[in-house]
Amino acid sequence: MSRRATAAAAIALIGTNCAIGIETFLLVQLAYNGSQLTLETTVGAPNFPAVVTGIIVGTLTNMLVGVALIKPQVDWFVSGVAADQSRRSAIRHIPRNQVFATLAAWATAVGSYAVAADDPTSMRTAGVAFAFLLAAISSSCITYLFAERAARPLAVVAYREFPARHVFHGVQTRMVAVWLVSSAVPMVGLLLLNLGRWLDILPPVSGPVDWTIVVLAVVALVSGVRVITLVGRSIADPLRDLHRAVERVDNTDYTARVPVYDSSELGVLQHGFNTMVAGLEERERMRRLFARHVGDTVAAQALEHGDGMRGANTTVGVLFVDIIDSTGIAARQDPQATAQLLNDFFTIVADVVDGHRGFVNKFEGDSALAIFGAPVALDDPATATLSAARDLATRLTAALDIGWGMGVSCGTVFAGNIGAETRYEYTVIGDAVNESARLSDLAKQSGTSVMASGTAIDRATPDEADQWVAVGTRTLRGRAEVTEVFAPISVVGRRGAAGISVGAVVAGLLRPARRLTGQTGRFVDDGGGTP
Repeated sequence: MSRRATAAAAIALIGTNCAIGIETFLLVQLAYNGSQLTLETTVGAPNFPAVVTGIIVGTLTNMLVGVALIKPQVDWFVSGVAADQSRRSAIRHIPRNQVFATLAAWATAVGSYAVAADDPTSMRTAGVAFAFLLAAISSSCITYLFAERAARPLAVVAYREFPARHVFHGVQTRMVAVWLVSSAVPMVGLLLLNLGRWLDILPPVSGPVDWTIVVLAVVALVSGVRVITLVGRSIADPLRDLHRAVERVDNTDYTARVPVYDSSELGVLQHGFNTMVAGLEERERMRRLFARHVGDTVAAQALEHGDGMRGANTTVGVLFVDIIDSTGIAARQDPQATAQLLNDFFTIVADVVDGHRGFVNKFEGDSALAIFGAPVALDDPATATLSAARDLATRLTAALDIGWGMGVSCGTVFAGNIGAETRYEYTVIGDAVNESARLSDLAKQSGTSVMASGTAIDRATPDEADQWVAVGTRTLRGRAEVTEVFAPISVVGRRGAAGISVGAVVAGLLRPARRLTGQTGRFVDDGGGTP
């Protein structure tokens, strides 16, 4: 990269100065020979060697000084050393320094002309000096634009840790360069040409065509194209990079960044874009982390509606599932194995609940509470809950060698954010939640794994209700009314079919209820009563 950059800079300096030198030479010769475009009056003119000498000396000086000024920055780039403040300032001032080198080179060209001329008069020397001054302005503008573009690889490295936050080489400066090269310099040259003829410093036109004006017009057109191309690319390149990066962000690729290499308003925009996308990436990371704790739906609602404690009464289906004897399992095996078991258990629960458009409200130790119908409303929460319970029973039985109990209920609950202003969580409160937990305990006692309340069955569709069978009634702990209990046919069987018989389940229901001793899944006889 350094070799290419150095070679490109040298070629550009030589090419630009040679092109402008040829244009300047033609204009000087035409101005002093009465606009005669012939070999005898241009190449054969007495001042031809002096003008050519001045242009050659100026071009070589510009190349040598320009390369000498940029070489320390290229050497730093190759070394890989981190940029400090002085280095960043030097990189930022590369275009300015190259302009000074160009102006100095054209001043040297005037001096060389004066030395090489056979009989230099003050008026002729002044005329050539004015011509070289205009050439120096055009050359400096093009050098500035090219140097700014050539220094971009260096700027990317220098600004990596401290991107440009302020405008140094603004877009307006580039527009001024366009105006100088394509308009101001040609027009000033035209005015000076006519002024010189009016003052008899320059000879009048000796032919039918004023070739000086023609060449000047062509020079203006060519220089305008040259500078517009450079300015257009200096503006279009950053915008093109930004456009591609915006498309990546639009496709949710928040790793998109653009290199910061411009010291104009575009560079500030590049830095601002990177800062904005970094913020979006952090926001998305926090959203994903937040969603893992509270669920996608709750996270989406919080981001959409803002924070605050709010809620409403709504009809939902509730599913509560709990592992049997989790304390004993933890005591018998390595803690890492217990954690893996719980992770596998909760993964299956989350997958099944999500598949039935439910919401896992809580993971509590060895149990999970899932809600169907809040925070996203469902047309038939009872059917969704019962269907999810049957699928979950199948998945857990096939995947894990553990015991568990699952309870399903349906009813009206309060669903919303509960807690303090500084910390709250989305939760559901109501009799249906308590009933599902009691049914889960009952399922673990009775020899089956899944139990649902008659209310949930009554509110489900006939097709789903047909998948469940009544196994008895029970007065659940903390409730005065009798609850009709159902179990999936796939679990208990019907009329003696494979599986746990209805009679066995009923017998389990009639056994004395047990109460929790402190850890979920551990029970002691309560001497009767209700669970």
